[in-house]
Amino acid sequence: MAVAAVAYAVRARTLRRRGTPLPLWRVLLFALGIALLVLAFASPIAAIGEQELFSFHMLQHVLIGDLAPLCILGGLSGPLLRPLLALRPVERLRVLANPAVALPLWAANLYLWHLPVLYEAAVAHSAVHALEHVCFFSAGVIVWLPVLETLPAPEWFGTGPKLAYIAAVRVVETVLGNVFLWSGTVFYGVYAHPPELWGVSPLRDQGLAGAVMMLEGSLVTIVALAWLFLRLAREGELRQELLERGLDPRAVRRAVRYGRAQELAGPR
Repeated sequence: MAVAAVAYAVRARTLRRRGTPLPLWRVLLFALGIALLVLAFASPIAAIGEQELFSFHMLQHVLIGDLAPLCILGGLSGPLLRPLLALRPVERLRVLANPAVALPLWAANLYLWHLPVLYEAAVAHSAVHALEHVCFFSAGVIVWLPVLETLPAPEWFGTGPKLAYIAAVRVVETVLGNVFLWSGTVFYGVYAHPPELWGVSPLRDQGLAGAVMMLEGSLVTIVALAWLFLRLAREGELRQELLERGLDPRAVRRAVRYGRAQELAGPR
């Protein structure tokens, strides 16, 4: 995390010196993402979640696997990443920005790591636990890539399909959250403590974990959908304006899709 923060600061300073500074909101988003990771790894959330309460472990996972990746990706931009994007291995990662690739990878990671055999192995063995966290963070980055397009998504994946994609992501997550919320059986033996911690029984703790997952997902989904609906409305108005000016429909569609409408329109 420290290396990432320093590298970001150095690159941002270089861009500022060249006269193309990063917008402040991107810097703040990236800083928030790093802060969320620090909170997840270096606070009582981690200590309580590893052995005491499943709900705290779930809170740690939504920080690592959803909120932090979202903020960090939001803090990145093409100019910032240009040195990395020039590398061939990074160039090949563009396939991960395809929603048909990103969604299955993220869903498989989410469900596999919540299987009792893998989940309890992660709690019992630090190396497996580290791998689990790497997988959650990586999957979080991958699932948001097609939406934020830090790497370009396919041309067909515009704002409308993004709305459906966000809905699909949350349906996948909500199914698992409901399993934890309404199950009458404790899934993980490591949390089946005979004494109740803070008056929270193991079964209630598991229900709270499901509630944490669904509440966080719902809040993020509301914000994401609101942003996409507003963007869709702006794109519709801009597309209509450009078409009324007699510009080529395909050129208009591509310009609006990739945020280059002002270049296409030229001076008014």
